Amino acid sequence: MTPYHAPVRDMLFAMKEIGGLDAVLAQPGFEEVTADLAEAILDEAAKFAANVLAPINRQGDVQGCHWQDGTVTSADGFRQAYASFCETGWNGMPAKVEYGGQGLPTLLSTAVLEMWKSSNMAFSLCQMLTLGAVEAIAHHGTDALKARYLPAMVEGRWTGTMNLTEPQAGSDLAALRSKAVREGDHYRISGTKIFITWGEHDLAENIVHLVLARLPDAPPGVKGISLFLCPKFLVNDDGSLGERNDLVCASIEHKMGIRGSATAVMSFGEGPGAIGWLVGEEHQGLACMFTMMNHARLNVGLEGVAIAERAYQQARGYALDRVQGKTLGREGEPSATIIGHPDVRRMLMDMKCRTEAMRALAYCAAGQMDRAQGHGDAAQRATAQSLVDLLIPVVKGWCTESAQGITAHGVQVHGGMGFIEETGAAQHQRDARITTIYEGTTGIHANDLIGRKLARDGGVVMKRLIGRMVEDAGLLGSHGDAVLGSIASQLQQGLKALAEATDGLLAMGPREAAAGAVPYLWLSGTVMGGWLMARAADAATTQLAGGVADDGFLAAKRVTAHHYALHVLPQAGAMRDEVLWGAVTTLGLSDAQF
Repeated sequence: MTPYHAPVRDMLFAMKEIGGLDAVLAQPGFEEVTADLAEAILDEAAKFAANVLAPINRQGDVQGCHWQDGTVTSADGFRQAYASFCETGWNGMPAKVEYGGQGLPTLLSTAVLEMWKSSNMAFSLCQMLTLGAVEAIAHHGTDALKARYLPAMVEGRWTGTMNLTEPQAGSDLAALRSKAVREGDHYRISGTKIFITWGEHDLAENIVHLVLARLPDAPPGVKGISLFLCPKFLVNDDGSLGERNDLVCASIEHKMGIRGSATAVMSFGEGPGAIGWLVGEEHQGLACMFTMMNHARLNVGLEGVAIAERAYQQARGYALDRVQGKTLGREGEPSATIIGHPDVRRMLMDMKCRTEAMRALAYCAAGQMDRAQGHGDAAQRATAQSLVDLLIPVVKGWCTESAQGITAHGVQVHGGMGFIEETGAAQHQRDARITTIYEGTTGIHANDLIGRKLARDGGVVMKRLIGRMVEDAGLLGSHGDAVLGSIASQLQQGLKALAEATDGLLAMGPREAAAGAVPYLWLSGTVMGGWLMARAADAATTQLAGGVADDGFLAAKRVTAHHYALHVLPQAGAMRDEVLWGAVTTLGLSDAQF
């Protein structure tokens, strides 16, 4: 397996030129964070990812986790890596200072999180779930719950989970059956939850479960769901751990990928009932959960970016090393490595340009999150939040779906060796597969995009963004640079397709629109990615013209953006046609005809 090296140069470039790092750091609360400090943090994170997390990624895949009598043992090296991860302060980096975190911008923590996910996705999930639980408790927990649980969770001594799904419910949370019964100042929880990531493990001394359940008098559907905090071990008044709560890991799943993380079946209340405390108000559990959904969905989209980057590095390393055959056009030369073959280069360029576009989109959303939270002007905060709400389903859906093709290319570059586990290419493809399902399937997010984010406001936010992208394309085409002009031309055609698909969707009935929802999400991501790659090419050109020393990175950025424009953006027209006219066949068969 090719060693992992974080692409710090491209991360910094995307943070500054796409995410707007300087503007973010100028906001209140970030006075002590400088661009130099941000770069130093990335450099240190890159070392930890490469030297600690990446080396145990394969053994996590090979060994997996072991369950016996409710106890889960992690793969070799994971406990030591987690202890080092927490000791060096990485676990709480994005958390608020008041709970022991470092309070750094979402944009910066997003880049660091990409490294954790790329070097060892299974390991990274533990921190991701913990910080999601921290966010929910911080927003909706009582002062007593915050004081008792958050410092230990931010420090990493205790981890956190989200317990939503049940066997009979799947993604339909209205069908949840887990019960909660009031008992003094707490509740007794009973029920079974499935697919609980890091629901049981041996990394930390306690696990804090956030559990969705219904009270006896709860209204039906999602309006009757409440959220409860149920620790694995009850916590005494002095902060020490008390007796074991009435909850147990009944089993763990045998999975296609991310085998280094335990995916647990959790059973609550086999005895008197697990003791839990209400988070937020009764019957408002789903609203409390959704507090952290934008960050959770950004982070899952980031998993698509991270695994794509890892697969690209693996394929590039193999192509630079593997000697096979003669290179077309160089027949008189000795046998060369396969990176000289045009088709291998085609696959590598596709992987590279798509991954950089995905990173740009994820960092763009992260930068807007920082603006929505901390900009000094209320109108600017509202505008940023509306853009975040629009971008999140695209980041989640498009980046994770794109990772499927990128990791498949990674296997293909290896030829037959890609099908052999020892190369590592197959693991990347297997690990990436869950990302389109985590935090809601692609179809769910596509329906969210066309429903809550498009139809609800008549497409106002999307059309405003299209207008901005059209303006940028026009400016790009006016520079007199042949490469930028070519990129601008392709981007303008893609924007025309997106605008036509948007108008067409808004005029459709709900069932026909839903049939084109995923193609519309694909179209949105493809065009938005093209827009951000165009901006990246423009920034690289400006830096080159200004005499910035270049080791090839800026020149490569222009070529990569141009490749995206010539090879990926032209697909926008076909996606538009699928959105506008594809429903007639998608919905054309009866159930019995399938």
